[in-house]
Amino acid sequence: MVEWWNSLSVMMRVLWAITLSASLIFIIQSVMTFLGADGGSDFDINSDVDVPDAGGLGDLPDDGSAPIDGNAVHGTGMGLLTFRNLVNFFLGFGWSAILLRESIPSTGLLMVISILVGVVLVFAVMMLFKWLSGMQQAGNIDVFKAAPGCEGKVYLRIPAQRGGTGKVQISINNSVREYEALTDGDALPTGSSIKVVEVISADTLLVEPIESLII
Repeated sequence: MVEWWNSLSVMMRVLWAITLSASLIFIIQSVMTFLGADGGSDFDINSDVDVPDAGGLGDLPDDGSAPIDGNAVHGTGMGLLTFRNLVNFFLGFGWSAILLRESIPSTGLLMVISILVGVVLVFAVMMLFKWLSGMQQAGNIDVFKAAPGCEGKVYLRIPAQRGGTGKVQISINNSVREYEALTDGDALPTGSSIKVVEVISADTLLVEPIESLII
């Protein structure tokens, strides 16, 4: 290893140092992300060029639905000049320069191509995080808009005249979800068919029985 290192030119030593450092940091960041500990590992270098967070996504919406953390956008690499993107740039730049060194004898051309690869990698990762963020937000159901009128079954008995809460399972946006429920009428036993009349809170519904049609 020592002989190999000593045989390298100064430029290749610098490239290998940058590439190995970026690779190590990238691995650490990836592990921390999977472990859910990546909240503070991304530092904005220039907040003026960050992607806007859509007018305060961290605030609670007026309709009472679950807030969306605006910091999640910046914490996932969406800011242009962030520590994560800097690592991604040097990762693409360094490995491109090392792998193409023998194929491209011109140092100037090699640097240009390596820089372009680094920039492309940064934007590719940014678009990936943007897509993942969009998928996550798409999975959040606005119960206040989507639940009224939905039908389902009583999962746990609901006391009469709002005397307590039971539980219901309803089909909402092509998925079955469970909520606490109240009713204004008679008690609803487990297994009763119900329809959502009103959304009391983000996790509590007002329901009524669906009368069976008898001919």
